[in-house]
Amino acid sequence: MVTQSEQVLENGLIKTLQEMNYEYISIKEEENLYANFKKQLEKHNKKELALHKREHFTDKEFDKICIYLEGGTRFEKAKKLRDLYPLETEDGERIWVEFLNKSKWCQNEFQVSNQITIEGRKKCRYDVTILINGLPLVQIELKKRGVELKEAYNQIQRYHKTSFHGLFDYVQLFIISNGVNTRYFANNPNGGYKFTFNWTDAENIPFNDLSKFAYFFFDQCNLGKMISKYIVLHEGDKCLMVLRPYQFYAVERILERVQNSNKNGYIWHTTGAGKTLTSFKAAQLVSELDGIDKVMFVVDRHDLDTQTQSEYEAFEPGAVDGTDNTYELIKRLSGNSKIIITTIQKLNCAITKDYYNKHLQEVRHQKVVMIFDECHRSHFGDCHKNIVKFFSNLQIFGFTGTPIFVENAKQDHTTKEIFSDCLHRYLIKDAIADENVLGFLVEYYKGKDETGIDYMNEARMKEIAKFILTNFNKSTVNREFNALFAIQSVPMLLQYYKIFKELNPKIKIGAVFTYAANSSQDDGQTGMNQGYANEKVTADELQAIMNDYNNTFGTSFTTDNFSAYYDDINLRMKKKKKDMEPLDLLLVVGMFLTGFDAKKLNTLYVDKNLEYHGLLQAFSRTNRILNEKKRFGKIVCFRDLKSNVDAAIKLFSNNNPADTILREPFPVVKEKFNELSLKFKEKYPDVQSIDRLQSEYEKRDFVLAFREIIKKRAEMQIYEDFEPDDKELILSEQEFMDFRSKYLDITTGVINPNPDDKKNTGDTDVPPYGEDKRTLDDIDFCLELLHSDVINVAYILTLINDLDPSSNDYQERRQQILDTMIKDAVMRNKAKLIDGFIRQNIDNDKDGFSKSKADGSIDLESRLANYVSQQRNNAIQDLAAEEDIDKEALIKFLNEYDFLQKEKTEILQEAIKKKRIGLKARRTLLKRVMGKLHSIIELFNWE
Repeated sequence: MVTQSEQVLENGLIKTLQEMNYEYISIKEEENLYANFKKQLEKHNKKELALHKREHFTDKEFDKICIYLEGGTRFEKAKKLRDLYPLETEDGERIWVEFLNKSKWCQNEFQVSNQITIEGRKKCRYDVTILINGLPLVQIELKKRGVELKEAYNQIQRYHKTSFHGLFDYVQLFIISNGVNTRYFANNPNGGYKFTFNWTDAENIPFNDLSKFAYFFFDQCNLGKMISKYIVLHEGDKCLMVLRPYQFYAVERILERVQNSNKNGYIWHTTGAGKTLTSFKAAQLVSELDGIDKVMFVVDRHDLDTQTQSEYEAFEPGAVDGTDNTYELIKRLSGNSKIIITTIQKLNCAITKDYYNKHLQEVRHQKVVMIFDECHRSHFGDCHKNIVKFFSNLQIFGFTGTPIFVENAKQDHTTKEIFSDCLHRYLIKDAIADENVLGFLVEYYKGKDETGIDYMNEARMKEIAKFILTNFNKSTVNREFNALFAIQSVPMLLQYYKIFKELNPKIKIGAVFTYAANSSQDDGQTGMNQGYANEKVTADELQAIMNDYNNTFGTSFTTDNFSAYYDDINLRMKKKKKDMEPLDLLLVVGMFLTGFDAKKLNTLYVDKNLEYHGLLQAFSRTNRILNEKKRFGKIVCFRDLKSNVDAAIKLFSNNNPADTILREPFPVVKEKFNELSLKFKEKYPDVQSIDRLQSEYEKRDFVLAFREIIKKRAEMQIYEDFEPDDKELILSEQEFMDFRSKYLDITTGVINPNPDDKKNTGDTDVPPYGEDKRTLDDIDFCLELLHSDVINVAYILTLINDLDPSSNDYQERRQQILDTMIKDAVMRNKAKLIDGFIRQNIDNDKDGFSKSKADGSIDLESRLANYVSQQRNNAIQDLAAEEDIDKEALIKFLNEYDFLQKEKTEILQEAIKKKRIGLKARRTLLKRVMGKLHSIIELFNWE
């Protein structure tokens, strides 16, 4: 049977789209693209043009439109797409040009084209393009059946670097498919393959087949709605986001209920599924409905931290009522604000106190829709009752990842009793299947003597602390990730903190809890201790912990500014700020176990009784998607919680089997690794066999085979039972490292990936298996799995500092430094720079280096910074000379990038405009210069 070709897939998709009333238009190159855009824009703005007794734009007017569309970043262009453009016509009138009809999304002009050729750094032909009103808003990249879908994603990333420009900067969505698997994602370059999504029906059944996907997703009204309503312009990150199918269905269900009834409802979407984005999109779209006066997004005050406020602001600037002043909320409620974000506690204060609520009598009777975040917390007490009683025309909706059912209801009511029907479900099993969150590896550590256990026994606690420190690097992949330690009570936390200090840990450890005299130690609503101290725990004990923190990080927090301390911990645990030293292990009682999202957190240690929603909430701190290294959320329990884990998973997965959520035990993973290794060694018995590979296809097969070894080993080595020197492993540690070196050599062409040398091999350009024509360029090497954060600049400088130029083994140790870098996937491209640095600072000045080391005056870090800066300046000078472009513009671009971590292409556009070249040549030059600047950024980024 012949495998379906990419061409057949392409033709079939175009035929399907034509049957769905898409107009096919043949566009072979960029000139045709602009000509068609003019024609379609005139058609779309026919009524507006008719008001001025016209049918067309003049050429000069169209040039004006094109110049307007050309400027700005991709994010700014997405805004332009959705705005009206006030065109000043040649005859002095103003025409409001519409590029996209957002309110009546079916009323746009839909076309399909294929094989459009665009000249950039390279000439590229794109598979299938959907044009809306003449603009290419959806780009589809196809691969034939049997080819990895990720190859289509990688090809789009290459297009970003080599050819996308002009009108193609207006692409909003990408679709990738190999016929049997189909995914979509927003135009957010380098967002990562993990942020591509398959489409599903409302019951979360995926539409993987391209034809099935097409009939729903590409329905003109649905596609128009997706682009008009369900792409989010994230102001914080200045990027495009698109809702996933379960988010889409949840918002649609809420809109349907608001439009057609006064009933309430709740959304059950598992923790980590992006409820904030879903609920905000719901709030935004509900606020646009006729008859809705106010939309309020209500959170618990414990959840409205700095992180949450910034996320809300990113979606709806100016909507967050983050102050403690209740009058600020009154002002917003009685004013023109349509969307308001506040806490349930402040809202309760506003409506129950007469001197506040007298200002709310008008809004009290207006149509108000309230959306509650995490509706199982704070909504079973008096606050909730007061709110529902006060507003006379109120409709409420709740979001939760862990609803309250009869089984886990410690209070009188369930979520259904408070919020009525569940409008949409997306459970943890669905999210794991979709790769939107990770599964859990749960391991149980039993100490030497657990008989008649006293959890506060100091010997037991010391044994646990030693275990954590001994295995910390393994669990967190050499501290690339970090960990939480959930502890039963504040006194127990203080005892653990004291023990950790006595052990002189090499990792950075912190602790946090809420100190409040006479506060309850247990929160019946969540089934977990919230971290309040009893009367015996004073602010002095927390301050002592804060003093250690201040000494470690150079801060100056006190209990008087506890919230600032909390925020600082929040940021260090997220490892988001590049100039901020991270916290490795955080000891907590209740804080950070709910509502805290950190992609860099991968491990939770538990010496605490957890059950039902409290347990799943705590576990879910670890399972956010990040990269290939983060394979699962790791949980290490120091108590026997197995029955609690099983019960929680059963309850929140609608009785689905636990093996869809929990990872396999270590013996099973080890057996699978050995099976892979055995098969691998049958084909590649020793590392020398890799040197004998001649053709690109042979090298490709080796890369694909060893890549599976890398993935399985990365998964296996995070288990507590993993030992690199395990004699039962078919592929030893040394063999793995040897093959790893060859693998890395192929990625950088040290072993030439191009099959130019064909002697004694016959026609090596023909794939050995006839069908699979993938090349090394089509393969994702998963290099992130081979990079260790331990091998960083500080580590390399330590090795250099240890060099003794007068010793007999100087050259050998010098070469070892370079070899260490070459073996690392990220640092290897910087080895040449370090070689030059050593030559300048040691080889050419051995006496000076030895003398400055002896008297302690050497500052290698400053020397390296100066050397890298000098080399970067040389690279910029060379680029300016090669392309005849203003050097200062290049420096400004790079400085802006260093500061903002974002590209400001307008700086280069202005510099290029000064050159007297045509529009097409300008675009080509811009792409080429951008590519070279990317290389400079990558090479000279020394964090």
